[in-house]
Amino acid sequence: MSRYTSATESDRLQMLDAIGVESIDDLFADVPEGVRLGRPLELPAGKPEQEVYGRLRDLAAKNVSAEDEISFLGAGMYDHYVPALIDNILQRSEFLTPYTPYQPEISQGGLQVMFEYQTAISELTGLPVSNASVYEGPSAVAAAGWLAHTHTKRTKFLVSEGLHPHSLETLITTSAGWGTTIETLPLENGLTQLDEVGDDVAAIFIGQPNFYGAVEDVAALSAKKNSALLIVQADPLTLGVLRSPGEDDVDLCVGEGQTLGNRLDFGGPSFGFFAAKQDYIRRMPGRIAGETTDVDGRRGFVLTLQTREQHIRREKATHNICTAQALNALAGMIYLSWLGREGLTELGELLVSRTHYARETLAAIEGVELWHDQPVVREFAVKLSKDVHEVLEFCAERGVNAGYPLADNGLLVAITEQRSKADIDRLAEVLQEALA
Repeated sequence: MSRYTSATESDRLQMLDAIGVESIDDLFADVPEGVRLGRPLELPAGKPEQEVYGRLRDLAAKNVSAEDEISFLGAGMYDHYVPALIDNILQRSEFLTPYTPYQPEISQGGLQVMFEYQTAISELTGLPVSNASVYEGPSAVAAAGWLAHTHTKRTKFLVSEGLHPHSLETLITTSAGWGTTIETLPLENGLTQLDEVGDDVAAIFIGQPNFYGAVEDVAALSAKKNSALLIVQADPLTLGVLRSPGEDDVDLCVGEGQTLGNRLDFGGPSFGFFAAKQDYIRRMPGRIAGETTDVDGRRGFVLTLQTREQHIRREKATHNICTAQALNALAGMIYLSWLGREGLTELGELLVSRTHYARETLAAIEGVELWHDQPVVREFAVKLSKDVHEVLEFCAERGVNAGYPLADNGLLVAITEQRSKADIDRLAEVLQEALA
């Protein structure tokens, strides 16, 4: 018996005999010798559990979390406060353990969670249809590209230079098999520039706010989209103070849901949200939960649409999602319910106020120049007079993570409700020292 499976040597011989080979090595006969390892992996011998724990503890101590320093790092993932209520509900066994609700009669709780989540995302984005979440933000952008491609039968995308670079990379990689061409739209003073849109364009992609923090004029861009789909990757927490994408005739609104009740947790997991106009409901990825009544007239929930190849013909499938991030999406729904409409607006106004203060304070430092002068909500970019990596290292040694490095000695600074005025003043102090 091996260390990892219950198969004995006798079991293996029987299986090899059944498929007509003499040894496990024969299964790899087509793999060239030059790429085979030819020796056991160089792994250390096993250790007593307490020694392993000590080793892992020492490794973990090398990490620096957002609780160990004053962090202004953002660029898509943010250090927001997660209320204790969320873990309290997520850790209930009926939420923590269930898989896909194949049998609605015993999955009413899970299906209702999906339905309530979809409702919250629709209200947040101003679009009538939301799915029951996808994996994360960048893959949601790629899925939106596939929807636009199949809906329009076109292969040209116009992508703003202000779209998150991870989303652009994912879109390029995913759409390579569709024969897609991608053209970038330049930024001028932080805003996406869009001229005439030809009839060969499937979709236009922008961020709101964009990667450099600028609030885009979505209504103006929407007016120029012609017959292309306008796809907005939105920061959900900013929608408490910005116009909803639905108000500006956006076709699809997608994004990263980490800021909604999900911690940073070394990069994940989180969830992606995906909302759309009613016209695209049958091309949306993933699944959609719906509300119904049973034979006795009682309210109930079902999976209304399941558009993956496991459920329908492969050529009609819209995505290969096998498990959405339902637990993380539940955290997002609890967070939005905890905040409420007024709380979401109040949080957005707080971010605007503190971000304005931070931007004005840093811009007053010699050696700091604003990247653009557009309105911002919770993130902004500046240019430094010195090497940005040296500046970041200097600040880190003093307990401050000053932000995300950009090209041309740029620095992207993110503000959350966790960063107080004193924290911002400390950032300005160490940044001034670094540039002096």
